[in-house]
Amino acid sequence: MKMNYRFLLVLSSLFIFAVCGKNDKVSPPDTPTVANEVDVWLTMADKSVLLKKQGGSIQFSSPKNTLLNIDVDSTDRYQTVDGFGYTLTGGSAYLINGLPSSEKTALLQELFGTADNSISVSYLRVSIGASDLSREVFSYNDLNKGETDLTLSKFSLAQDTVDLIPLLKQILTINPAIKIMGSPWSPPVWMKNNELSVGGNLLTKYYDVYAQYFVKYIQAMAANGITIDAITPQNEPQHGGNNPSMVMSIAEQTNFIKNSLGPAFKAAGIKTKIVIWDHNCDNANYPITVLNDPAAKQYIDGSAFHLYNGDISALSSVHSNHPDKNLYFTEQWTGANGSFDGDLKWHLKNVIIGSMRNWSKVALEWNLANDQNYNPHTPGGCTECKGALTISGLAERNVAYYIIGQVSKFVPAGSIRIGSTDTNIPCVAFLRPDGKKVLLALNETNATVKFNIRFNKKWAEVSLPANAAGTFIW
Repeated sequence: MKMNYRFLLVLSSLFIFAVCGKNDKVSPPDTPTVANEVDVWLTMADKSVLLKKQGGSIQFSSPKNTLLNIDVDSTDRYQTVDGFGYTLTGGSAYLINGLPSSEKTALLQELFGTADNSISVSYLRVSIGASDLSREVFSYNDLNKGETDLTLSKFSLAQDTVDLIPLLKQILTINPAIKIMGSPWSPPVWMKNNELSVGGNLLTKYYDVYAQYFVKYIQAMAANGITIDAITPQNEPQHGGNNPSMVMSIAEQTNFIKNSLGPAFKAAGIKTKIVIWDHNCDNANYPITVLNDPAAKQYIDGSAFHLYNGDISALSSVHSNHPDKNLYFTEQWTGANGSFDGDLKWHLKNVIIGSMRNWSKVALEWNLANDQNYNPHTPGGCTECKGALTISGLAERNVAYYIIGQVSKFVPAGSIRIGSTDTNIPCVAFLRPDGKKVLLALNETNATVKFNIRFNKKWAEVSLPANAAGTFIW
């Protein structure tokens, strides 16, 4: 019995030791957590990723590879950014106002707010009177045929008080600092030589009256709590086939500004900027020639461009001739027949990266919203202009939403464009007011690219998937 007892005691001890040994695991040494230094937001041209923050950890360190370097230099400074956004057409305002109240409120916060799900639009363009994406043609001084109103006693913003002005007021409660540019498609038809909304020219005898029309517009908007930061004298002054539209030659725009509009603004104490041209990149000679007139130049802040023709480098041509004047990129449409992948890459390369690398303070896509049939528009207005949003019961986000969102969300007004290497990876860099740096880069190829962001003598190795845009923030 004694032997059996001892045997059992030993056996029990061994069992207890074995069990305790199994559970008494040695913990591995703590792995130090490496803080991420570069945030990455991605949009893929195949729509598999849409403006989404990426996981992972990226650090700056000493060089470890022979990849392509994109050098970012925050001491190499260029223009200050005024903002990114859209034209808020009358049609866009009408559609957004038609949304249920809760959905409209959420959408406006998403567009103009600063929350995690917002794209933080910081600049809007509006039409002075109707654009071709208004529900009807109108000006602020429409009269019966044969009538004139030299004192503009019948001037009225009534048409815009229905949708546009109330919506702008709501937007301003979300972003009081948003900048607004106004552009006319046509003056009142009684001021034109053909008395039509389409084409024609401004009659010289009405230059001073039309200048007062701008003054009244700016003052009336201010009375509604809306500051107009800048105006252009004429949208697309070399395109007289739209409805509405007007043709304005180099000589006409020069004379109107130096003899009427500029003096009228000065006399009324108007601080709104005068920005010329507002048309394509195939005619840099137009703004250069207007600015070559010293009497006109004294009233002009800068020149605005679209890119339906020409090359974005036209902005730098104007800058080279008049480096003391600002540049703006104010319009580019995405169309009904375009593709998401093609439009995303072309617009990011040209409208965003291209305009910024060529001195623009602003990059705007065209229309903010349309319905599923590309309405509303005037008779003869654009029938294929695709908004950043399609509003048909709910708001669908289209390619222009992501074109702007890829930069507006991360580069607020007051940011400064800084030096970045011009490589086969289109890119542009900014220094934000909070001191953070932003690099927007585009991979146009069908294969992932790896490269180094080289900043302040250190390297961060990053990759960008095929046909993707990446925004890197550190």
